[in-house]
Amino acid sequence: QVQLVESGGGLVQPGGSLRLSCAASGSIFSISGMGWYRQAPGKQRELVAGFTSGGTTNYADSVKGRFTIARDNAKNTVYLQMNSLKPEDTAVYYCNARISSYGGDPFRTYWGQGTQVTVSS
Repeated sequence: QVQLVESGGGLVQPGGSLRLSCAASGSIFSISGMGWYRQAPGKQRELVAGFTSGGTTNYADSVKGRFTIARDNAKNTVYLQMNSLKPEDTAVYYCNARISSYGGDPFRTYWGQGTQVTVSS
């Protein structure tokens, strides 16, 4: 069993900052990629930022220069530092990871439960 547990969401004023964390636990042999998605009411889930299997980072155009993704491989944890937050960043943020549970096991996609981020004055 693999679990992704997110933390760090909340209510923040425009221009403020939040830091999200996502820790993967359970039967983990290898992680090929981790990242963050978000889904606002009435909209499709979209990639916010992520690490590819090669270790490079991708960011949505709307968050470039404001959000930074970081990873602690020893802790199987990924972070999302969000600065200069805007009301349009309001959404449920989901952690995503591609994990293999043992040698030879295919990589499977896992999702966290989601954490609400609300940017409002």
